[in-house]
Amino acid sequence: MSAVPVLSGPATAVSARGLTKVHPGGPTALVDVDLEVPVGGFTCLVGASGCGKSSLLELLAGLAAPTRGEVTVTGATTLLFQEAALFPWLTAARNVELALKLRGVPRRERREQALELLDLVHLAHAADERPHALSGGMRQRVALARALAQDADVLLMDEPFAALDAITRDRLHDELEAIWHRTGVTVVFVTHNVREAVRLGEQVIVLSSSPGRVAASFEVDLDRPRAISDPEVAALSTRITSTLREQASLRAVSS
Repeated sequence: MSAVPVLSGPATAVSARGLTKVHPGGPTALVDVDLEVPVGGFTCLVGASGCGKSSLLELLAGLAAPTRGEVTVTGATTLLFQEAALFPWLTAARNVELALKLRGVPRRERREQALELLDLVHLAHAADERPHALSGGMRQRVALARALAQDADVLLMDEPFAALDAITRDRLHDELEAIWHRTGVTVVFVTHNVREAVRLGEQVIVLSSSPGRVAASFEVDLDRPRAISDPEVAALSTRITSTLREQASLRAVSS
């Protein structure tokens, strides 16, 4: 375990140095956060509520400006939220086609590309269904296909599976891992679920709370494929959870 991730060089996709975010008239969300994610890497961020995980993703996505510090992202980013946020009047395919349209893909090519992306998330059969006819997991898969339609280099994911049942979430873990291997996209994944982080990530970054700082970094040197139930996943999850508890205790003492 190291205090700060040590990954650098020309193959860095995401870099943050001394990142600080103070909300105007509000609390300090982040202080002096250093973070590096290699091209094609899969990094998970964990921490208690209010530790600034979502604020960090907004800064990486360019949706907000840091109060202090620097953010460098190589290539384009796309952000996937917990809610699928599909347009209810459009079919699954049309939701994906909209992203292709905004990217400038010619109309005659959109349908074929949308179907290819839906097939990537195993939903080609539901291309003409509207969101209300899809389960929560299916809607999230459409949202993932729509995010991939933007052809981004960096995929930022803000607790995308938190509202799903355990079986659906486990299936989506498998699908996301397969897509990551196939596309080579860089992933930064925020979650409250430590086992989910260890199941998916190559490194897990622990953020402390109020304000958010990098408290620890764990390299996940476990063979793939992995499962939530694997003993090695459970063992590393226990270590990370202990660090989270230590941070919570420090916060309680200082408050």
